Amino acid sequence: MSETQSRTDIDLDPVTFEVLRSSFRNLVDRMAEQIQRTCYSFVIYNRDFSNCLNDADGNTVMQGSQDIAVHVGTLHYTCKETLEYFEGNINPGDVYIVNDPYLGGTHINDVRIMRPVFYDGKLIAVTQSNGHWADVGGPAPGSFNIGANDHFAEGLRIPPLKIWDAGEFRKDVANVLTTNMRLSEDRMGDMRAQAEATRIAEERLLELVEKYGVNTVMTAFEESKDYVERMMREQIRDLPDGTWRTQDYIDADPNKKEGFVTVDVEMTIDGDEVHYDLSGSDEYVGNFLNATFGTAFSGVIAGTKMFFPDVPLNSGMYRVVSADLPEGTVVNAPEPVPVTGSVAGAYEKVMNAIFELWSEVLPERAMACAFNLEYLLAGGRDQRPGRDDQEFAWYDWMAGGWGGRDGKDGANATAPVFGAGLAVQSLEGQERDAPLLTSEHSIVTDSAGPGKHRGGCGVRKGGRMLACENSVISYCSDRARSVTWGINGGLPGIPHGVTLNRASGESEEMGTVFSNVPIKEGDRFVRPSSGGGGFGDPLERDPDAVLEDVKDEYVSIERAERDYGVVIEPIDPEICEYRIDRSATEKKRTFIRENRSAWLREDPEDVVARYRTGELDRLDLIRQYGVILDWSTDELLERTTEQFREMLEQRARSEWKQ
Repeated sequence: MSETQSRTDIDLDPVTFEVLRSSFRNLVDRMAEQIQRTCYSFVIYNRDFSNCLNDADGNTVMQGSQDIAVHVGTLHYTCKETLEYFEGNINPGDVYIVNDPYLGGTHINDVRIMRPVFYDGKLIAVTQSNGHWADVGGPAPGSFNIGANDHFAEGLRIPPLKIWDAGEFRKDVANVLTTNMRLSEDRMGDMRAQAEATRIAEERLLELVEKYGVNTVMTAFEESKDYVERMMREQIRDLPDGTWRTQDYIDADPNKKEGFVTVDVEMTIDGDEVHYDLSGSDEYVGNFLNATFGTAFSGVIAGTKMFFPDVPLNSGMYRVVSADLPEGTVVNAPEPVPVTGSVAGAYEKVMNAIFELWSEVLPERAMACAFNLEYLLAGGRDQRPGRDDQEFAWYDWMAGGWGGRDGKDGANATAPVFGAGLAVQSLEGQERDAPLLTSEHSIVTDSAGPGKHRGGCGVRKGGRMLACENSVISYCSDRARSVTWGINGGLPGIPHGVTLNRASGESEEMGTVFSNVPIKEGDRFVRPSSGGGGFGDPLERDPDAVLEDVKDEYVSIERAERDYGVVIEPIDPEICEYRIDRSATEKKRTFIRENRSAWLREDPEDVVARYRTGELDRLDLIRQYGVILDWSTDELLERTTEQFREMLEQRARSEWKQ
């Protein structure tokens, strides 16, 4: 039944509606259980997947309770495009596959499987499963190719295809797809696992139809969307009308001079609706950090949903929340611009900008910027005993810190805002699967952005290559320069990036984006994730709270003094015995308060000269002086520093009490 058709004359009583709505949620969550128990890929096993129930027009009726945020705003677009593509040729027993990012999707690793559901010969719904496949072909293992100038150099782009046609498995089509991907057996296994999940959902939905009647279930579809729309409108209606605007940044466009790439977000509340205008964003960049329309819209929805946790998510919300995403910008890159790294690029910038906007409207739910999503990928031939030179693909992401909040510190070492349900991968499982040994995995001291309520702490993870041949690594992240920022006077976290230490003794800072770097047995790598940005003036943080952070090794004694103005004397660190020098703390805080505005205006060249002599360290540059370097060469980035200082002026200095 389409949105424009008249409603059935069946009025659902509240009990039946709640039973069916809960049944829809259970149906989708059962899909998740099926995938997690039968998938082949370690990536999907760690919950990089989502499922949904769509109506016959492709509108989302229900999503899973632990779905990945980046998928939530896109599954309905994919479904609508597929239904349109096969219009007139949609049959019982069909199953479709698509990963096309330009048809409302995200990136080519997110592969969607859809099954139309029929009752008495009529299409009544579509069950859909989306999984992040660890490889979909292309020149780089994991399909993250920073050198791609277009999607042809990223991997296999799949338009809507039938892989089951009226119940018959099209093995030829499936083989064409999976044989163009690394670890093709795993890819085939994931395809079947997702397809089976959609079958189980179909089965469960038809059970509901038999029990309650098709008209009652179809009415519940419509009521579920209306329910979400009504809840959202009621909450928006209670808020003040107005327009708010902010920016977040991607580190740089490799095809241009240094300087941030702006993601500009303007939010308008008008009555019971919210509209976002991202037309002030810069044009798409010369690497794969661009977002498609679907990805950016998903960022809009996920960022908004974070501030309305009690409102369920389906297409009813899309009647209330809208967005302008002009084509040709970094938030709506056109075909064939590469977009595989979008979730670490434009997507999370949209989300964090929206966090800041809603923090002004709903200050009791305010949150500073969260750490940046990152992926480290390795692939090659496994030379360990008994592995028979088999191919391997190691695909890793890390936890990190979320931003400080109004009245509360940020969450430590948690999943990225990209997907709060994403699991931290088992190190033991990874080590069985690939010739890499995890050498460290720990909280990073001083990674949290200082604030009255500090950000959550980031994590450092290191690894060593074991016996391997013809192996390479790639990395996708951001915020080496647009460092995770604070709000309401809070300060930034730490830069992202990978350091590669060769077995030969050579060491190199690799930055946040690279592909197909050769790596050999004995080579080591380490990368930290940032903590979240701080909330509020660090000089207003309770000194006793800073002391507790020192005891927990979240903050060092040195940075307790430099960032918080709290002077702490070690008595017996082995038993966590320290003492606050109250008098020295009062003097230090007065000194910082009187000088910190001037520090942000010092000549950057003079600051860098002091850094090179060792007088200042990297965090001094970032948090006190607002100076950004190319961290691999220590070259001053003049335009980037100017923009970073402007950001600190707006988010930090303007909020400080002088």
